[in-house]
Amino acid sequence: MRTRFREEKTTQAAARLLQLRGGTMSHLKLIKLLYLLDRAALVRWGRPVTYDSYFAMPHGPVLSFTLDRIHEPEVSAGSYWDRYIAPKRNHEVSLRGECPRGQLSAAELELIGEIFERHGHKSRWELRDLTHTLPEWQDPQGSSRRIDPADILRCEGFSEEEIQGVASDLEESALADAVL
Repeated sequence: MRTRFREEKTTQAAARLLQLRGGTMSHLKLIKLLYLLDRAALVRWGRPVTYDSYFAMPHGPVLSFTLDRIHEPEVSAGSYWDRYIAPKRNHEVSLRGECPRGQLSAAELELIGEIFERHGHKSRWELRDLTHTLPEWQDPQGSSRRIDPADILRCEGFSEEEIQGVASDLEESALADAVL
């Protein structure tokens, strides 16, 4: 399934999670909460929040473009992400200030709250261990392996016809984003 990363939505979702945590959290915890958010949105609505690419890595699944923004400040320098989220320092990321929420729907904001309520109290290591139990994650043996959103849907009991419908919708959305 092809998607097109939405930096503003991702930034706003990350900022909301950081705000719920008091403004600062471990980058590992943030990336896991964002993955759980996207996974829940995909299963619930047939579309993610961030439209990022997923990869299995040694510490569990991650959002690729988001991880780049966290780990490589030069990638995000001057970007929308950089405007609201400070570069990682001592394994933590923090808010620079109030971030708008206009790219997120009321349902997405509610889901962010649900994910934080369910998992926000867990440590980064507990979240890592939790994501290791997700059926789509397979140990990449020190490397990385792409996770297809279709695999997530299969693991959640979606039929091939339903998966094809979701894939078609996501590709139309990616095409529309590219044109606009």
